[in-house]
Amino acid sequence: MLHVRTDFRAHELNHKLAPKVGSISVDRLLEGEEAEVLEFLAQRPIHTVAMMSLIHDNGLESPLNRGTFYGCRDVNGRLEGVALVGHATLMETVSDRALAALAQVAQQCANTHMIMGEKERVADFWDHYAAAGRRQRLAAREWLFELSWPVEAREPVVGLRPATPAELDLVMPVQAELAFAESGVDPLQVDPEGFRKRCLRRIEQGRTWVVIEDGKLIFKADVISRTQQVNYLEGIWVREDRRANNNGLRFMSALMRLLLEDTKSICLLVNETNKPAMNFYRKCGFHFRATYETIFLPRMEQAQN
Repeated sequence: MLHVRTDFRAHELNHKLAPKVGSISVDRLLEGEEAEVLEFLAQRPIHTVAMMSLIHDNGLESPLNRGTFYGCRDVNGRLEGVALVGHATLMETVSDRALAALAQVAQQCANTHMIMGEKERVADFWDHYAAAGRRQRLAAREWLFELSWPVEAREPVVGLRPATPAELDLVMPVQAELAFAESGVDPLQVDPEGFRKRCLRRIEQGRTWVVIEDGKLIFKADVISRTQQVNYLEGIWVREDRRANNNGLRFMSALMRLLLEDTKSICLLVNETNKPAMNFYRKCGFHFRATYETIFLPRMEQAQN
């Protein structure tokens, strides 16, 4: 078990949140601690939906999480922070000292692909994380949008449904194209088998929604993370020759109405440079909630060159 103990004093930090005086510890979170961790994360559900969904789906200890969950506790054992450290590094903290301690642990992870979170928290996390000499390959700023009832009723969409495993080869190239456009890394090149398994698992979970006509993919959207409070969407795509006549609005409206039957809200991230997408989601009924930052890291063989 990795264990980091450190002391932070109020005069040693110059951040927004005043840290508590005393020692904190960071330890790997283990099976059996799920309820406590979920209660901590549930305080801000649209910001913690990804971590909560992984815990609901896989538990705290699973290779499917593609990383390790760590908890930062005060001297009384209360959680001050939780982080998933791995392929995607995510964090939720209530003190600056917890953020600093979790960044110190994250420095020891060799396979991190990206760090994601609210802009200010990622900036502070990076200050600590980069002290070990780590550098970024690409940074993207995104806006977090959220939608809840009511949703404008539009012309119904015939054929909107969850994808089936037999349709994996229709869905996977589109998802790979979207991932490459966002991160500059083609998952079909760097991890084709793993990428295929992840796409298939999402389909088997009923979280990839499609419209298919005459054997052609017309619309796709993935529920990447799902809790009782929030569904988080990625991979939203409309075939180029079907983007006229408000087809995208129809597809999204129909999907939102279906998803909101068993969740309170839906959220998604949009790159701040993509003004057409922002306008589209506003037309769908989404509202701005926060600015996010995603830092993409070099692959280890690149970092060592």
